[in-house]
Amino acid sequence: MPILRSAVTSPFSRKVKIAAYMLGLEKKIEFGAVNIEPADPIQNRNPISKIPVLVLDNGKSIHDSRVIMEYVDTLAGGGKIIPKEIDARFDALTDASLADGIMDASILIIYEVRYRPGETPHAGWLDMQRGKIVRALDYFTDHPPSLAPVTVAAIGLACALGYLDFRKQVDWRASHPKLIAWLDAFRAAVPSYDKTMPE
Repeated sequence: MPILRSAVTSPFSRKVKIAAYMLGLEKKIEFGAVNIEPADPIQNRNPISKIPVLVLDNGKSIHDSRVIMEYVDTLAGGGKIIPKEIDARFDALTDASLADGIMDASILIIYEVRYRPGETPHAGWLDMQRGKIVRALDYFTDHPPSLAPVTVAAIGLACALGYLDFRKQVDWRASHPKLIAWLDAFRAAVPSYDKTMPE
């Protein structure tokens, strides 16, 4: 059985878990933590040590959440969370990439503090990352991903908003209130959102 090596707090890992549950694959993929075996560090599965990583039965590894999302969609028959029709497909993939950009910027804000202990965080760098987040949220306020059907774009945005709720890099609920109703609708449509929420 393939093993998803991930972390509970990673929004990129959460994307894949939500998709797996949505696609009915939760009994076909084992959810495992990173570095569950000292002799098998994540570097052996992905040279740049990023999670999640999906370890297949044949020993091969698939990494980058976007690629794993493609894999689980294909495993479920294709066209489930990534549309087959060309315009819809690339609209969904483009919006999913923008949602990933929110998560990337959000994580860089955390790393600026975490990996510079004892130093003053670089205010200009933090402002630049927050600017990326706010501009992307502006876009999604005007162009929220459809929930009929739920695609990788909607899953990505939901996980980005959830990560902002978790780490508080930007108070998106105050600055982008229209997205609150969208996220509530997503949660109602996709029960695995709450199932995968970090404590």
